[in-house]
Amino acid sequence: MGYGTESLEKYLADAAAGQPTPGGGSASALAGAVGTSMACMAANFTVGKKKFKHVEGRVSELLEKCDAARKALLRYVDEDVAAYTHVSGAYSMPKSTPEEKAARGAAIQDALKIAMGTPINVFCACAEVLGTLDELADLGNPNLISDVGVAAALVLGALDGAQLNVEINLAYLKDEALVASTRAALEETGPPARDAARKTLDKVYGRVRE
Repeated sequence: MGYGTESLEKYLADAAAGQPTPGGGSASALAGAVGTSMACMAANFTVGKKKFKHVEGRVSELLEKCDAARKALLRYVDEDVAAYTHVSGAYSMPKSTPEEKAARGAAIQDALKIAMGTPINVFCACAEVLGTLDELADLGNPNLISDVGVAAALVLGALDGAQLNVEINLAYLKDEALVASTRAALEETGPPARDAARKTLDKVYGRVRE
């Protein structure tokens, strides 16, 4: 059992409390899942409608991609919580002797790498969703255009939140090659995803103000 099957009230209460989890990585995954659900909603109000038969095939493809991301992001809500237990466990290891300190240091490094994995996955899932929204804004049911904008806003926030959670782990990692390659991947994927989000938001604002 995890937060994926708990009430939203339970999740928010735990997140607000003075306890280590759920934290920012989990919250970013949740924001991404909520935002992506709005993209799915817009697609589902298009697929199967006679008026949009000419775009149904492509919108179905976008829906499949977004729905897969939505389900993955919901899993990451709990995966992030579980990953943090490795970090807290490593930091609680004894450090009285040089040997203990060395073992603790190695365990912390391993735990940070594990903890970084989930926000990287959240970041990549959000980037993929953001890449679909401009097209969905063009092809989808225009009555749902504001929902596509909400998707862009929430998933963009989730992308930024996920990157922050990657960066905080990178700051403590000693594997310079891993740090460099991870930052390079973030810099390659992040700017196009943010540009796509802003393009979608500009388009949506333009449409709702017509």
